[in-house]
Amino acid sequence: MNPQLQLMLQQAIEAFQGGNFERAATILQRLIQVDPKNLPALHILGLIRASQANFKEAAHLLGRAARIHPNDASIQYNLAKVLSDIGSDNESIPHHKKAVELAPHNPEAWLNYGKTESNLGRHENALIHYDKALSLEPGFVQALSNKSATLRELRRFEDALACAEKALAISPDLAEAWSNKAVNLHELGYYEEAITHYDQAITLKPDDYAAWTNKGVTLKALKRYEEAITHFDQALALKPDYHEVLANKGAVLNDLKLYSQAMACYDKALSFNPEYHQGWLNKGITLKELNQPADARSAFKKAIELVPESNAAHWGKLFTSIPIISSSNESVQSLREVFISDLHKLDKWFCDDRLDGAHEVVGSTQPFYLAYQAQNNKDLLNLYGCICHRIMAHWQKVNMLERSIKKENTKIQIGIIGEQICNHSVWNAITKGLLLNLDTSKFEAHIFHLGTAVDNETLSARDKVKTFTDNQFSLLGLSKLILEKNLDILLYPEIGMHALTMQLACLRLAPIQIAAWGHPETTGLPTIDYYLSGELFESDFSQDAYTETLIKLPNLGCSYSRLSISPSVIDLEQFGISRHEPILICPGAPFKYAPKNDWIFVEIAKRLGKCKFIFFKDQNNLAEILKKRLNNVFQESNLALSDYIVFIPWLKSEQFYGVMKLADVFMDTIGFSGFNTAMQAIDCALPIVTQEGDFMRGRFASGILKRMKMPELIADSDQSYIELVIRLVQDKLYHSQIVNKMNEMKQVLYDDPEPIRALENFLLTAVKLSS
Repeated sequence: MNPQLQLMLQQAIEAFQGGNFERAATILQRLIQVDPKNLPALHILGLIRASQANFKEAAHLLGRAARIHPNDASIQYNLAKVLSDIGSDNESIPHHKKAVELAPHNPEAWLNYGKTESNLGRHENALIHYDKALSLEPGFVQALSNKSATLRELRRFEDALACAEKALAISPDLAEAWSNKAVNLHELGYYEEAITHYDQAITLKPDDYAAWTNKGVTLKALKRYEEAITHFDQALALKPDYHEVLANKGAVLNDLKLYSQAMACYDKALSFNPEYHQGWLNKGITLKELNQPADARSAFKKAIELVPESNAAHWGKLFTSIPIISSSNESVQSLREVFISDLHKLDKWFCDDRLDGAHEVVGSTQPFYLAYQAQNNKDLLNLYGCICHRIMAHWQKVNMLERSIKKENTKIQIGIIGEQICNHSVWNAITKGLLLNLDTSKFEAHIFHLGTAVDNETLSARDKVKTFTDNQFSLLGLSKLILEKNLDILLYPEIGMHALTMQLACLRLAPIQIAAWGHPETTGLPTIDYYLSGELFESDFSQDAYTETLIKLPNLGCSYSRLSISPSVIDLEQFGISRHEPILICPGAPFKYAPKNDWIFVEIAKRLGKCKFIFFKDQNNLAEILKKRLNNVFQESNLALSDYIVFIPWLKSEQFYGVMKLADVFMDTIGFSGFNTAMQAIDCALPIVTQEGDFMRGRFASGILKRMKMPELIADSDQSYIELVIRLVQDKLYHSQIVNKMNEMKQVLYDDPEPIRALENFLLTAVKLSS
């Protein structure tokens, strides 16, 4: 080399080693102009540009150096790393491969090779490279941490957790390892423990926006929504364009039913990254909740366009054809036909090659609102249930979850799985009475509480069972815990209302598996053997609506305890309701009102003249759709909606009782009756008018009235429903007679032991037959 060029190179090296990168770069640039193939100059200047985050120029310089000397391990190593840094992972692979061929004992080279393979989704290859790095340097903390992250991507959470723990044993101050461990604890369902590990990671590295985000995700899972939003906002303060945290914040706002704010988050996330799959997916979910099925469908289609193999997007799109509330009667049947077609497509989509990992979508969205269409859904739900079961059976087989050989027990072991082990309509109607009255000399109960709500009812339940399992949110962990109990019977009071409940119900975890009517519709699942109902809620033809064997327990099929609620004084004038006009309570959620029945309110208004129908608002603004529908039918009859109908906020129980005490008639929803609301009306001696439906879900109030020997309040047609409402308002003597009879007969509804004794006899027989 020319002595002058040699001197320049020496000066540049000294400046580089002394940390004076600008002087070194200036000299090297002059040197390269004179000698374009000066290998050391190209290499060192490339390293300088990489240190300055000018990766594009660094890659260009190192690429020139690699072409001059392709067998220089250091150049290949640095070029591969820089190419990975600019996102050119595919382009970097040959250089990673060359680097480890030239320097097979360099653990850093194997580490970088593994990181790039993982970035490309080739996680098994990444593990091989991390293991090579660790064979060369067993205490290589970064390799352990990266291996933990890759194992998590492969959903090997327990292995990933062990790897993170090993990294922390070597380097307890490595924030990344604390985060890795926390993420795996979350995936395994140990949410509280995950939070403490995120806290440690954040303490060590307060500017780690990913740790703030992930802790927010765990807080969301615990339904600690306000805390979750605080953590997401902290992440956004650190990285304002972080589209992932915006999508997560939107998901929390969706759970809080703050849909417009959720949409704003998704739109902002997508403005930063229009091809962000999760952003479109979350947007579709929220649009569905806003009852905008066409827009929701478009969002899911966009998610599929971006990630064609997205199970979640294909799953979500299916349910856009089941409206939460129908805008017209004509739309129901056409959308139902779309749902049937989509259901068959989904069945084909989940072929054997797509079953791995598919379990994650089961229960994420469910055909809950199909029950509010007054049609026999058995065939649809059977197809849906078979799809869910096929996916979950594959998962059960992969995880080798099998029931043990039955041990001899002196008592029958019964497990109860549900989210609502607290003051909730499902608990009050079904589960509480069972636990209070179960014969403990013959049965031992085990509760698996999937929810996060804890109140006095939860504490009471804990005292009434042999074991009480809660704070377990991992499907695998819960499945193992259930199998360990070696249960004879599993009872699901509320399938269709909680994702984890649905996933578990699709598995075979006990010889006998039973559903109850927390969601009053067949499950369609081949894993559910029996469906518990009440004889007064069913007809002679009811079995035709169930895939399960229907068990009609005596009377109401449950032992219901009277609620200890004292009515509070409420001022109706604040809602524009006069005490001097008839008050008709319409207590159902907006989606319970079918469009085909809207005219009934008009006819009653015409006949009564001055009166007020009280409907209730909801957080989803679905009441606005119902209000618009009703306004249309009232206008057609030249009546002003505001003269007859008022929508008031949802009330606390004491306030609701207070309104019922002032009302004249309780108008039960036609097609999907109310059980708990009807019981509350009777408690307040408020006359009920109902019409018996074709299915259980339309027969709750009629069953209750039959139990009280008050069939006179059960209409046999729309017209007789109208006539009965009018008579109760106008005929004060008849109204008084009905109130007296209700007060006289209502005690028969409470604490009925007969259904529980019949259930016990059935269970004893079923267990004997199954053994």
